[in-house]
Amino acid sequence: MRTAFTPEQLAEPETAASQANIRKCVHCGFCTATCPTYVLLGDERDSPRGRIELIRAMLEDGGAPTKATVTHIDRCLSCLACNTTCPSGVDYGQLIGHARGHIETHYKRPWTERTLRALIPAVLTRPRRLAAALIAGRLARPLEPLFRALRLGPLAALLRLTPSSTGPALDRARLFQAQGERRGRVALLQGCVEPALAPQVRAAAIRLITRAGFDVVLADGEGCCGALSEHLGRTDEARGFARANIEAWAQAGELDAIVTTAAGCGTTLKGYGHLLGEDGAPAAALARDILEFVAEIGLPPVTQKTRLSVAYHAPCSLQHGQQIKTTPPALLAQAGFEVRHVPEGHLCCGSAGAYNILQPDLASQLRDRKVANIEKVAAHVVSAGNVGCMAQLAPALSAPVVHPVELLDWATGGPLPDAIAWRPS
Repeated sequence: MRTAFTPEQLAEPETAASQANIRKCVHCGFCTATCPTYVLLGDERDSPRGRIELIRAMLEDGGAPTKATVTHIDRCLSCLACNTTCPSGVDYGQLIGHARGHIETHYKRPWTERTLRALIPAVLTRPRRLAAALIAGRLARPLEPLFRALRLGPLAALLRLTPSSTGPALDRARLFQAQGERRGRVALLQGCVEPALAPQVRAAAIRLITRAGFDVVLADGEGCCGALSEHLGRTDEARGFARANIEAWAQAGELDAIVTTAAGCGTTLKGYGHLLGEDGAPAAALARDILEFVAEIGLPPVTQKTRLSVAYHAPCSLQHGQQIKTTPPALLAQAGFEVRHVPEGHLCCGSAGAYNILQPDLASQLRDRKVANIEKVAAHVVSAGNVGCMAQLAPALSAPVVHPVELLDWATGGPLPDAIAWRPS
């Protein structure tokens, strides 16, 4: 694709990087078949190829983009399925991130959008605020039909995503010692949304990692990974979160890995080198998804034999963002589960950070499509390695939804996951 950036524009490193990526695009169209919004809408401007053209024009023109350009860029899920498909090596993640930052700086949204986009990071990145919001959400859930009737989609989506319960409280300890022979020490990313929505996932991860011989530390001063801020185009805010986390991990002592149970966070952690340059590269090199880490160190001996069938839902951030595809189902099979692969597994479920709040109609269509495909395999349990996917899918599925680490923990000596135990027999 041709570009016409000025020398002054190309003096800015991110613009130079965007030009290099734009020029790689050969308009082959392979990306359109794997883009969820293009599959739904059939609009070229809602495909990666079309958005790259919009981004090129927006960045070359500079200044405020048009409302139409913002609409089509906002509809992107950042699922990065196009990265997996692209034969030319276009780094679409860099392009969409640059575009969102440009829009955040130069485009004035309606006050309702500005308010919602300010509230999302203010609440979701602060576990205590989120916990309070969840209590309010449970009380207000009967109002969801009213909000939908009034076309207040984001508010209805927030109530729909509010779980009826969140499982057991978190252990307040900061260090969990290895069982048996000590093999190393890892920091477990505490996250911001997961502790409020699914605290049982962290508990299962700690049991599994310590059972494998590693100390687990929860670093003081650690906060949000920055993913939500990046999705909203608030790049400076994301950098602030990243720097605070790197400082917290530096104070935690020597680490063999920085492990996360949320695939979306893992993609962001592995991008710290891009976000912060050399300052972020060491942390990015240590970052591991929990399933990636378990595969590297070896699954502890399986003690619980089960023939439970599992529909594995692959989070986009794991299969496309981190290119981890075969490891999760292989671990589940190794642990004795019958893994059933979901049709159209490459398509997003519609969670995508805060997408299901900001774009509730498209997110609901993607969720319904995903749920229909999951139901086809008729598994006992659905397993998804990202808290956003779990929250998006659980209310619409008949089968319980658990994180793979909960199943691996159970198979190697941990308790039966609460979501399965709570289901009627």
